[in-house]
Amino acid sequence: MTGRRPARPRRIRLGQRTIHVENLDRDLRGDFYHYAMTASWPAFFGALAAWFVAMNALFATLYSLGPDAIADARGPLDRFFFSVETLATVGYGDMHPQTLYGHAVATVEIFLGMISLALLTGLLFARFSRPRARLLFARRAAIGPFDGAPTLMLRVANARHSAISGATARLWIIATTRTAEGIRMRRFRELPLERSENPAFALTWTLMHRIDASSPIAGLDGGGLAAVDAQFVVTITGFEENSAQEVHARHSFAHADIDFGARYVDILSVLSDGVTRLDYAGFHATAPVDERGP
Repeated sequence: MTGRRPARPRRIRLGQRTIHVENLDRDLRGDFYHYAMTASWPAFFGALAAWFVAMNALFATLYSLGPDAIADARGPLDRFFFSVETLATVGYGDMHPQTLYGHAVATVEIFLGMISLALLTGLLFARFSRPRARLLFARRAAIGPFDGAPTLMLRVANARHSAISGATARLWIIATTRTAEGIRMRRFRELPLERSENPAFALTWTLMHRIDASSPIAGLDGGGLAAVDAQFVVTITGFEENSAQEVHARHSFAHADIDFGARYVDILSVLSDGVTRLDYAGFHATAPVDERGP
């Protein structure tokens, strides 16, 4: 028996799915870096602020344990602000340690402050320097005829309009199946794309999977995909030239996000002066196969 309290159930989002998780030990001490990197910016700075206040409150309490450890400190609030000045190595001079005990506590606080500053600098740099691709994925996918065959289509755009060299896309379907023994499992299979590589992805890119006899989704309509609780996951990797870093992006959509017998509305046109026009107003829109849209 470890005596550790069981973790409370929680719900997490994985793409379009909500998962109820129970009995998972979320020990922050064992994976602090992961939580520091994945927390939202408000949560990240809120945690830092809480740590800062708690650290200074702790040292203010330690200073109060020594009689007259801090000169001119008239109460708990003075000792707290002296701790803030010491932790930040500011030292205004109106308050200072005046006993051996006070100097010892201040030495420990300065040492911890230097370590904390180094850790904070590293975390902030890691969060800011993470390569992120600003890719815009269409909210709906479409299945419609293309080159004489039904085709699953997913549109994506590079919101930065900076070239991503050697962009590579992969598409999977995750569906519920049963083994010969009757065991229920979630399995994934890759869906081959008509064009899985883009030498210079800068504007838009429509990923297409031809639904032929060998396709894992051949013969499945909306009801068939719903019966297996199908989920589609697409990943894109490439080298962004502006940041000179490799970037990764992932998006998932559920079976309910597919429009059957449809294609994407065309968002490219040519202006009177010959300049290509890209209108994102219809980026997420699909239209029946007998309607081309604007």
